[in-house]
Amino acid sequence: MRQITLMAMIAAGPAWADEALVLGNARYVELDQLVGADAIDAPVDALAAAGFDVTQSTNATGSGLRDAVQGFAAGSGDSDRLVAALMGQFATDGDRTWFLPVDTGGPSLFALEGAVSLESVLQVMVGPQGQSVLALGYDAAENAAYDTYLREGVGTLTIPQGVTVVTGDPSDIADFVQAAAAPGADLMALVQDDRGLRVQGYAPEQLVLVAAQTQTADPPADDPIVDPSAEQALWDGARALDTLDAYRNYLTRYPQGQFASEAQDLIAEIETEPNRPARLAEEALDLTRAQRREVQQNLTVLNFDPRGIDGIFGAGSRSAILNWQQQNGYAQTTFLTAEQITRLDAQAARRTAELEAERERARQEELRLDRAYWDETGAQGDAPGLRAYLARYPNGTYASQAQDLLNAMAETARAQDNAAWAAAQEANTQDSYAAYLEAYPEGINASAARAEIRALQSPADVAEETAREQALGLNAITLRLVEARLGQIGLDPGNVDGTFDAQTREAIASFQQNRSLDATGYLDEVTVARLLAEGIQSLADQ
Repeated sequence: MRQITLMAMIAAGPAWADEALVLGNARYVELDQLVGADAIDAPVDALAAAGFDVTQSTNATGSGLRDAVQGFAAGSGDSDRLVAALMGQFATDGDRTWFLPVDTGGPSLFALEGAVSLESVLQVMVGPQGQSVLALGYDAAENAAYDTYLREGVGTLTIPQGVTVVTGDPSDIADFVQAAAAPGADLMALVQDDRGLRVQGYAPEQLVLVAAQTQTADPPADDPIVDPSAEQALWDGARALDTLDAYRNYLTRYPQGQFASEAQDLIAEIETEPNRPARLAEEALDLTRAQRREVQQNLTVLNFDPRGIDGIFGAGSRSAILNWQQQNGYAQTTFLTAEQITRLDAQAARRTAELEAERERARQEELRLDRAYWDETGAQGDAPGLRAYLARYPNGTYASQAQDLLNAMAETARAQDNAAWAAAQEANTQDSYAAYLEAYPEGINASAARAEIRALQSPADVAEETAREQALGLNAITLRLVEARLGQIGLDPGNVDGTFDAQTREAIASFQQNRSLDATGYLDEVTVARLLAEGIQSLADQ
């Protein structure tokens, strides 16, 4: 009788390096302490005994977390099994989630130095589908240290296909990881037995990470010696085909072979996975990231929101594809065929052309309204019409023309104003300056004209105006009120102190000139009455 050992690779440990990451942060500097989060020795030992290359860290700062996660990511590329257990404080804005280092301050959306993005960890774990488990241990109690854009705990996760996510409090998660590393342990049964655990993502009826060790057996004397290379070749072929028939063929030939348990798990996964043929058909298309972005862009054009155009078909893209398939009469698998991609592209091209045509029609209508408004305003060639057009269409078709015309008018008006002022200066009489002010009450040189008129007043006239102002008997409060009122209407009287200097006289003269009163620069009964009455009316209007 010859003794042979079955499941040799499981009994002796795997020849490849399966990766595990175990992080436990409990003693935070500024956040609440998390009891039990740093009790990672038991799960680490269990994973190591199961053949995992374990990267571990407790109470890690930002740099420690970064080094640990980078080490895990570096070793994950060729792994057949991946396990990551993160226990500690988390922050989320609802759509994104970060694992926090112990030296984090008050978590802020714009200051998460050293924090680890769960979305990034999930991307690292997409390789060995059906054999990737992310376990998250946290306490979801509210913490006032978080800013208004973040909250404590784990938000909505976009979980890649084939990745299992289990959440619970740190103690439950530590127990779960330790139990999951035991040979033959069914992760789904562990979750069902512990009401504090919750599973998301890939959740088949049964999920075993570490196959049960098979006892040695005495084969019949006439059984041939198992050829390990032949079994390996048959298994490699079955994995390449990844079909029910291929795995069943392997089990028929090697019912107790070293890959028998894995074959049975894969058969169960295939039988329970919805839309598997559709998924494989899409994967066979080998779409590039650019092609996936184009699909997302086309879905967006057709109002099927993929929640981002990044070339990654996550939950948002799958939901958009499903809705498009439903509207177009296809089987709602969430996976695309070549025919569907072609039809989607054609629909998006047609809709893009329609949108461009709509934009062109809108542009032409806007131009028509622009021309019509111009014909009624600026085309008349007067300043009010030109200003009305620019107020409505500051960037319109005729805006530049309207502005040029207004500039020319202003230049002409300035030239005429200056010519009239030169004539007044040449005559240099009160009458010549008064004539200038009558023609240009708001002219460039209006202030200078009023000053010249006052300068040319005879001492007797000045004395008469002064006497008339003093005869009003205005007290200091009234005088300050007059100055304040002048300032309110934009005629700067200088300091509001009840003392009338040259600047105050100029402001009074401007007020008188604007109200068609004698612009003497001195107060009289009519000027005071108008000033105070307009002030009272202004307060009433407010």
